[in-house]
Amino acid sequence: MTQATQLPEAQITLHRFGQEREPVVQIDGFSGQVDALLERGRAADYAPAGAHYPGLRAPATPDYLVPRNPLLAEVMRRVFGFGQSLRCEAAAFSLVTLAPEGLSPSQRLPHYDDTGPGIIAVMHYLLGPGSGGTAFYRHRRTGFETVTLDRSPAYHAALAADDRAYGAPPAGYHYGDSDRYEMIGEIEAKPDRLILYRGRLLHSGVIPEPDKLSVDPVKGRLTINMFLEGA
Repeated sequence: MTQATQLPEAQITLHRFGQEREPVVQIDGFSGQVDALLERGRAADYAPAGAHYPGLRAPATPDYLVPRNPLLAEVMRRVFGFGQSLRCEAAAFSLVTLAPEGLSPSQRLPHYDDTGPGIIAVMHYLLGPGSGGTAFYRHRRTGFETVTLDRSPAYHAALAADDRAYGAPPAGYHYGDSDRYEMIGEIEAKPDRLILYRGRLLHSGVIPEPDKLSVDPVKGRLTINMFLEGA
């Protein structure tokens, strides 16, 4: 699949949301392979993702990244400060499927993926704006927009304080401002748009029409999620 595809001209936008100014890199026209990736994803075998993710996942082969390795290496070096070391830690086709009332309390809140500085989360959108993008948040009680290893104890203590003050979070996918969080930025979904950000950023998937979520990858909110590790 990687050999026969002519790469489109990538359009790169650097966002720095909030007060901490953590970078979020947006690359439009990333692969030129959306139709082939959708075909692959729709033929994949899905299983419950477990842990925090509210839906299903199937392994994805990140071979289509290869033609863009020089670009990714440059982004990792210039934006995130990494050297030449770059590897893909995990790659999956992902389908958000849980109805709002089926979410656990933690799934109703923004989250972070990893407290370390060397893990870069990647979201590759395959569908348009109606499928929902990604929003980024500041936790009101702590003021944190990222959760590092040093901040983790204080953040989780503050989450418990939030529960005592406000009760359980309402059933539903978090979006916008609430008692607990302030939204500081949002990236809209667009076919073949890829975004990269440190896994420590507080974020949440945007689910504009939860009643249209589906376990069918032909109908559902299909994306590719990855983690890159740099040094």
